[in-house]
Amino acid sequence: MATPTTTQPRGSAKVNRLGLEKSIYKGLDSTLCNGCGHDSISARIIDACWELGIKAEYVAKFSGIGCSSKSPAYFLSRSHGFNSLHGRMPSVATGAMVANNTLTGIGVSGDGDTGSIGFGQFKHAVRRNVPMLYIIENNGVYGLTKGQFSATADVGQELKHAGLNELPPIDLCLEALVADCGFVARAFAGDPKQVTELLKAALSFKGTAVIDIISPCVTFNDKDDSTKSYSWGKTHNERIFDVTFVPSYEEITVDYDEGQAKEVELHDGSKIVLKKVDRSHDPTNRMAAITLMEQAKTNQLFVTGLIYINNDRPDLRDYEDLPETPLAHMPSSVTRPSKESLTKLMQGMM
Repeated sequence: MATPTTTQPRGSAKVNRLGLEKSIYKGLDSTLCNGCGHDSISARIIDACWELGIKAEYVAKFSGIGCSSKSPAYFLSRSHGFNSLHGRMPSVATGAMVANNTLTGIGVSGDGDTGSIGFGQFKHAVRRNVPMLYIIENNGVYGLTKGQFSATADVGQELKHAGLNELPPIDLCLEALVADCGFVARAFAGDPKQVTELLKAALSFKGTAVIDIISPCVTFNDKDDSTKSYSWGKTHNERIFDVTFVPSYEEITVDYDEGQAKEVELHDGSKIVLKKVDRSHDPTNRMAAITLMEQAKTNQLFVTGLIYINNDRPDLRDYEDLPETPLAHMPSSVTRPSKESLTKLMQGMM
């Protein structure tokens, strides 16, 4: 993903390492409902990209259909963007990142866009390890089409127009782990500090980084008994770590008692510092991560934080042996077969 560009001294606290004000990273005014968790996530993406000093012009935003897929319009107005079809965001992002692997890819999807019609696309993007941040804005309901249950809706959940949900929910973090995703995290839109730190770490990860963010729908699914509501999230949020992301261009200094924290170094030298809070969990142990998610699902626990990380898995660029010069920057004489070669190919099929 993104490697921060050339450093520049900060003239004041109002500019980042590129000398840019945070306002440069904003987008259009939101048309979502007041209080929507998606808007909070957009604000955290702005914070993370500004703090890392990522150039918006080198960011490509991708989305599908749904309330979540409107979100990219609300951050990084100077970046590239592609609003694709319902559930098809992962394949569009795959093509874009193959064509230009110097871009920072940010995909924004929802629990319906990812867990229902786009489920197969999601699993294959993770399997291919497409270099991108994959954000799931998860509210357990189809808000844009007036409140039907999504694939992540709770068993026994009751909605005014949809009735009673009798089907078990899909845990998208668990699905990402099963597909061997190298970075899996869960967060709550109402916890801005944790969301920002996880986003910064994910943006610096080499490969697919999935963050499932519980994002309450204030219009259709904010009942106190819903696991996707603000009240339930604030009451039941059980952090596995306090997360601090330290970029490679900052001096690495960590203050903690021995045995109380774990450092995970990323491919570019950046580090994630994990301070234990309520439980002992090793985020580098995939089976431990799967067990944690299964226990959380069984006991209806709302576990947030960095669930799993693996820096060793090759990403799509490695699998495809992509050249250093992006395909999008190569002349047609290099990327297009000659007329003679096509003629020879066609003759061989006769």
